Amino acid sequence: MIPFNKPFLSGKEIDYILDAASSGQLAGDGKYTKLCQEVLTSYVGCKATLLTHSCTAALEMCALLGEFNPGDEVIMPSFTFVSTANAFCLRGLVPVFVDIREDTLNLNEQLIEDAINEKTKAIVAVHYAGVSCEMNYLVDLCKRKNLLLIEDAAQSLGSKYGNKPLGSFGDLSTLSFHETKNIISGEGGALLINNDSFTKSAEIIREKGTDRKSFSRGEKSKYTWQSLGSSYLPGELIAAFLYAQLNKIKEITHEKLIIWNNYFNGLTVLEDKGIARLPVIPSNCIHNGHLFYILLENERVRNSLIEYLRENQIHSVFHYVPLHSSPAGIKMTKTHGKLEVTESCSSRLLRLPSWIGMNATNNIIEKLLSFLTK
Repeated sequence: MIPFNKPFLSGKEIDYILDAASSGQLAGDGKYTKLCQEVLTSYVGCKATLLTHSCTAALEMCALLGEFNPGDEVIMPSFTFVSTANAFCLRGLVPVFVDIREDTLNLNEQLIEDAINEKTKAIVAVHYAGVSCEMNYLVDLCKRKNLLLIEDAAQSLGSKYGNKPLGSFGDLSTLSFHETKNIISGEGGALLINNDSFTKSAEIIREKGTDRKSFSRGEKSKYTWQSLGSSYLPGELIAAFLYAQLNKIKEITHEKLIIWNNYFNGLTVLEDKGIARLPVIPSNCIHNGHLFYILLENERVRNSLIEYLRENQIHSVFHYVPLHSSPAGIKMTKTHGKLEVTESCSSRLLRLPSWIGMNATNNIIEKLLSFLTK
C-alpha cells in the first residue's frame, strides 16, 4: 500500500534528541526551544515566536490574547480543521462561517464585510493547502473595522503572498508541525506574534498564566499567577526534533514542490477534458507544495475513485467535512449566507499521497487517468 503520508527524517533528529536528553533539561524553553524560535522568527519575519505543543494550542492562545467577551463573533471558513473554531468556542465566542472561493478554497474576501457587525471582533484567515488568502484585502479590512487579524497558517510554512511569508501578516499567526505537514515534530506548533502589544501577555498565557518567563530572565525575584493560561509549551525532545527539520526547510519545500508539480503536469489532461479540476495558484502567491488535491464531478465519483485507488494499493483521502454541518457546529456556530461552494468542494475533493521519498507519483497518475478517462 502506498500510504497517504509518511514522516520524513532530515538526518539530525536523533542527534539533537540525544543532545537534549543529556543536557539536564527536558521541560520546555530550553536550548532547542529557543533555537527553533530564533529560526522561525527570522524565517517568517515576525516580531516574536513562541513554540507550542500544537497548532491547536497556538489558536487557543489567540482566543485568550484577544480578550474577547462571551458572545463575540469571529469570522472564518467552515472548510477548515475543527481546531480553528474550537479554540474560540472554548472561550464562549461564536464562529461565523463565510463561504470560500472556488479557485483557492480560501475565504471569499468579497463576502466578509457584509458579515461584520457590532459583535465581530476578529477574522481568521486559513491558508488552505499552503496557498495564501488575499492578505492585502484582509489587512486593510481589519484596519478599517478595528478587527484582530489571525492567520491560521497551519499548512503554510514556506509559502508567501507576494514576497512576504505567510504568518507575517496577522496580528497573531499559528503554525502546525503535525506529522502530516511539511516540517514536522510529530505533534507541535507555534504562535507567531506580529503585534508587539501581545508579546508579554502571550508569554504569561503560555506559562500557565504566570510570569515565569520574566522570572527566568531575571526580571523578577519570583513568579506567580497573573491571568488565565495553560501549559502550552512543548518538551525539549520535541523541539530538538523540530530544529533538525527547520534546518532543512528549503530542501524539504523543494522536494514537496517536485511531487506537486509532477502531479499537476501529469493530470493537466483531466482539466483539459473537463473531468477534474486541479489546484489554482494565483499569480501573487508562492506555495509550499504542502498537499495536492483534485476536485471531481461529484461525491459519487470521488468515493468510487477512493475505493478504486484502495484496491490498487493507493491510500487517498477526502478532506474537511464542513464545520457548519457537524453536530457541534450546528449548536455553537453561525453561517452568513449560503455556503454552497464550501459544501460542493468538500464533497468532491480528493487528496493524493505526498511525502518525501515517494517514487510512485507516475503510478498514481496512471491509475487516476485509467479510472477517470475510461
